[in-house]
Amino acid sequence: MILTLWASPGLRSLAGLLLGLIVGSFLGALVTRWPRGESVATGRSHCDGCRVALGPRDLVPVLSAFAAGLRCRRCGMRIDPVHLLMELGCATLALLAFLWTDEPVAALGWSLLGWLLLALAVLDGRHFWLPDGLTLPLAFLGLTIGPFTNDVPLTDRWIGAAIGYGGLMGIALGYRALRGREGLGWGDAKLLGAIGAWVGWLALPFLLLMASLLGLGWAVLVTLKKGGMRADMRLPLGTFICLATPPAMLVEAALRSSA
Repeated sequence: MILTLWASPGLRSLAGLLLGLIVGSFLGALVTRWPRGESVATGRSHCDGCRVALGPRDLVPVLSAFAAGLRCRRCGMRIDPVHLLMELGCATLALLAFLWTDEPVAALGWSLLGWLLLALAVLDGRHFWLPDGLTLPLAFLGLTIGPFTNDVPLTDRWIGAAIGYGGLMGIALGYRALRGREGLGWGDAKLLGAIGAWVGWLALPFLLLMASLLGLGWAVLVTLKKGGMRADMRLPLGTFICLATPPAMLVEAALRSSA
């Protein structure tokens, strides 16, 4: 019965959509509460303004927010749009993953990769923070469930993880030695190493090129908006690395198929 339901693309995509909404609701709480030092695993969800605990009608992903006019029903504070971003983003990623493949493990693997990259991209974009609690599981999953999602050999995954981490770590240490200050966070190195465990070493040069171009484009936009470049401008490299991962995986697949 379960296999029959799974074989239906419509039912499979619906399952992915619902699962994505649930995961997105959790990750929305995580990316807003974790940087403030609040526990995500304990305590009831509450309004960030009045701190009143949310009831069941306030916890339905996406629908509750729109039903309340995107504001808290009690104090009227605007709901942080990152909650909707995470819910809709995770739902879309899972929907695409569950439509992309009819292999349950592969669909879950693609979903996990997308969910973790989305959460890391938001955290780095907002707080310049790439916590080990997300990057290390991402690396572990790349070496365990990753082989069920794409055709990258396990050896290439280990090499990709080592080169990704070691390469950026070397750049970070070299910059600090030359300039006497931090120019690249260690979280960026851990993130690239974790992604290397998914995409393999072959995709890393293109991934870094794409991430650098995205970062350059963002810097130009910020400079134009503010009327000049500031010496203390910071760029969330981790966010750009996350965004560059999907096209890098496509390039890696194309290179491998043509080899």
